[in-house]
Amino acid sequence: MLCTARTTKTFGIGRVLRSSTISSTHTLAGTGKRLNGTFWFQRPFFLSTVLAVFLISGCSHDSLKPTVESVYQKANTLFAQGDYAAALGQYEKLLAKAPKTVDRVLFEIGIIYTYPENNRKDYGRALEYFRKIIDEHPKSAYRRDSQMMMLQIQNVITKDNLIAEQRTQLDAYRRQIDARENEIIALRQRVGTLEQKVFELWTEPVDKVLIEKKERRLTLISNGEAIKIYKISLGGNPVGPKERQGDQKTPEGTYTIVSRNRHSDYHLSLRISYPNEKDVKRAKELGVSPGGDIMIHGMKNGCSWLGGVHTEIDWTNGCIAMTDKEIEEVSRLVHNGTLVEIKP
Repeated sequence: MLCTARTTKTFGIGRVLRSSTISSTHTLAGTGKRLNGTFWFQRPFFLSTVLAVFLISGCSHDSLKPTVESVYQKANTLFAQGDYAAALGQYEKLLAKAPKTVDRVLFEIGIIYTYPENNRKDYGRALEYFRKIIDEHPKSAYRRDSQMMMLQIQNVITKDNLIAEQRTQLDAYRRQIDARENEIIALRQRVGTLEQKVFELWTEPVDKVLIEKKERRLTLISNGEAIKIYKISLGGNPVGPKERQGDQKTPEGTYTIVSRNRHSDYHLSLRISYPNEKDVKRAKELGVSPGGDIMIHGMKNGCSWLGGVHTEIDWTNGCIAMTDKEIEEVSRLVHNGTLVEIKP
């Protein structure tokens, strides 16, 4: 049981504490509860040992009147059931009914107010009860233990206050970081807007279109400098070079833009010179048709509302897909004959 009245000779917690090496994982006697392997304050081991020894130790009621003993038993049962408020109510009754063991009752009440599973634990109230033992019961066997408990609780409160201050400071730092991040986002948006305005003023045709399949990226290059980068979608079977008609692979190699179609089923399309000689040779060796009609194109007509969401999957039959606005930009600067390099 959690706690019972102590006879003069059957229980002495001071002697037990000096000789005990009991772990805080013992079962509470008579309650079925187990103390957590970690002390509930998450603080010094001594306090854990004090409470563990106290809670797992039983006491004799031989010298108590039946009515007092029944109150102790009821308090212990309520504690075992997790009804800590009701258990405290029973102990409060014992303060009047068991004057000879009032120091023990005060100590047990203080313990309950510090118990980890008590959602209403109150270190301030616990300190009050331990203080009563020290001030009003100078010869109590629990006086020294109460002093130890008060010291440890004060240490816990001090550390908790320090942690709270540090958390407040961390929250302030996080708010500052969030503010700076918002500033950075706003600056990036401004930079992006300015870059787009500069790009729209660009009139010189690009030298090369670089397509990197693994990165799902198309880059326009002029005089060796990347002037615009786009996210793209590829064929539904994108890994490896295109080998045959219908394999849904996007080609790999060096090609050129050979023509464009403003009446395409995919808004606007730029035809790539696939298959090249290497592609034809490979298909011949495999005894298959290499296929053709590989384009850089926009969205299927009527689906322009998808916008950039289309890049979440590879959905073409081997072509390179962009948004309608993006293919318009590319078509303006990529003339027929422009080099197209497609990397794995």
